[in-house]
Amino acid sequence: MKKDLDALMEKAGLDALLISGSATHNPAMYYFTGNVHVSQGDLIKLRGQEPVLFCNSMEREEAARSGLATKNLAEYRYPELLKQTGGDPAQATALRYQKMFADIGLTKGTLSIYGKMEAGQSFAVFNALQALLPDIEILGETQDPVLMLARETKDANELEHTRKMGAVTVEIVSRTAAFLQSHKAKEGVLINEAGNPLTIGDVKRKINQWAIELGVENPHGVIFAIGRDAGVPHSTGNPEDVLELGKTIVFDIFLQEPGGGYHFDFTRTWCLGFASEEVQALYEDVREVFDKLMNEEMKANMGLKTLQDRTCDLFEEQGHETIRQNPLIEEGYVHSIGHGLGLDVHELPFVRPPEGVLKPGVIVTIEPGLYYPSRGMGCRLEDTVFVHADGQIEVLADYPHDLVLEIEIN
Repeated sequence: MKKDLDALMEKAGLDALLISGSATHNPAMYYFTGNVHVSQGDLIKLRGQEPVLFCNSMEREEAARSGLATKNLAEYRYPELLKQTGGDPAQATALRYQKMFADIGLTKGTLSIYGKMEAGQSFAVFNALQALLPDIEILGETQDPVLMLARETKDANELEHTRKMGAVTVEIVSRTAAFLQSHKAKEGVLINEAGNPLTIGDVKRKINQWAIELGVENPHGVIFAIGRDAGVPHSTGNPEDVLELGKTIVFDIFLQEPGGGYHFDFTRTWCLGFASEEVQALYEDVREVFDKLMNEEMKANMGLKTLQDRTCDLFEEQGHETIRQNPLIEEGYVHSIGHGLGLDVHELPFVRPPEGVLKPGVIVTIEPGLYYPSRGMGCRLEDTVFVHADGQIEVLADYPHDLVLEIEIN
């Protein structure tokens, strides 16, 4: 949480954070500003002090909506700095940073950088800045940066944003199921009003339409994959594939608030009309593990690696190979049990070292799955949960886990 940031900075030996780029679709900046229209800015956070947002004058009122102290970048007369440096934009930008830092009292210490800039541009600028300010050590944190550690636990406001995204998500999932069931099947394939086969592309266009209607974004696309593609965990599905009865459909949807806000993450596996014995058996294995994890295994303050090991235990007892047995596995249980969720679809905590923990305040996904592309099928079930201070684990959006969607045969 933001309230932990100063302590985290102190523990990491950081005196300041610098975040660059737009306020939208830039998680580090959005974390402080919220959804405001600042197309290009810099935010500086000194340890023990409130952040300061630097932006251009045209966006001053938008910047003020963030509630942060603001400063006008025009005061630093970039055109003059550009002339002074012989037209070198990296040197001119570095000089501007030097003046900005001096204005807020940052003249020495350790600075960590975040945000979104072109890699080449940022490399040039921060190299030039380091040369100008030898008393400031500029860092790029690589292992669990302090801002990611702060974002790992959510406050009440962040939780409410996530709950609202969960409600929108299950509404769109409900509409998707109804849309599919509004079509009849002919010769084993769903048919539209024109008598043509319904495709994955048709479904995805409806999902995009509903997202717009409900005021959310779908910036990463949707996984809606059938048959063999359902057996490849992150195959998004072929838009030209027709919707056949009896084949597994993995439907993984991860919508986002407008402007790059909070996400939700949710997966169901469906079969249209019926499921074969082989598919039903696969689903029942995943559902058994999912239910055991949610109802018996998962506890507050448990390590995610421990939960991953228990997931592997359960799938191996069923006779499936797991990633624990073979890191190069492509069939069976091939991924981790879940991940943190927030301004990024994937953020702390993670299973990988150092082991993430289901501590109070985290929002995580729980998503066991089995994948057999060689057999033309895959299955994943995913819910997003929040760990409360009292240890209660809350499912943030409830929706049935049923495998088969009933379809009328023409």
